[in-house]
Amino acid sequence: MDRSESIIERTAVVIPAYNAARHLAAVIDDVSVHIARERIIVVDDGSADDSHAVAKGAGALALQHEVNQGKGAALRTGIVHAGKIGCGFAITLDADGQHNPADIPKFIGRWVETGADIIVGNRMSEVADMPWIRLATNRTTSWVVSRLAGASIPDSQNGYRMISTDIFARIELETTRYDTESEILIKAGRLGAKIASVGVETIYGDEESSINPFVDSARFFRMVVRSFFW
Repeated sequence: MDRSESIIERTAVVIPAYNAARHLAAVIDDVSVHIARERIIVVDDGSADDSHAVAKGAGALALQHEVNQGKGAALRTGIVHAGKIGCGFAITLDADGQHNPADIPKFIGRWVETGADIIVGNRMSEVADMPWIRLATNRTTSWVVSRLAGASIPDSQNGYRMISTDIFARIELETTRYDTESEILIKAGRLGAKIASVGVETIYGDEESSINPFVDSARFFRMVVRSFFW
């Protein structure tokens, strides 16, 4: 068994899901090409649709928040559970089909190359299809997060990541929503974690984003201010 195969057997995939029933079964099927279904952890974050039932029906390990707590809270539930079932790593990806599960081997290969504690997907080398407001926001927030984390992170808002469950267990999170993804990077960087990136594809479909540009931008900058006191 080579190192890639060994790491795959110690890796879970965590999928936070909120009203994601439309795409969820297909995402789980595509992920299962690379990761066994019993290590595909879907966290239904208080959905109003049948996301939880779809995840169970597709053979995933289905967890559930009774009420919506936010993407960050769903990530925390899933990554903590990955550690509990003996996985040393968790790959996080979205439930709406925007992250291509075919890129999972890229994360494994990048870990073999670098041994990094966190590997963040990077979409910034191919931005022709990225909405301009998202591109501008990503560049700004990535610049800020990189400096606070002490590492070069070209696409800090990309939720497609691989993270060591040991490092995650050392991070005390204060946030519960989209700002959690930035908080993880900043706190991990300050713990001395090695952070790397790998190029990934993003598929822009017809799904309406649940990100509120005003509310979530305010949360991000509030988190940045608080970070000076961590």
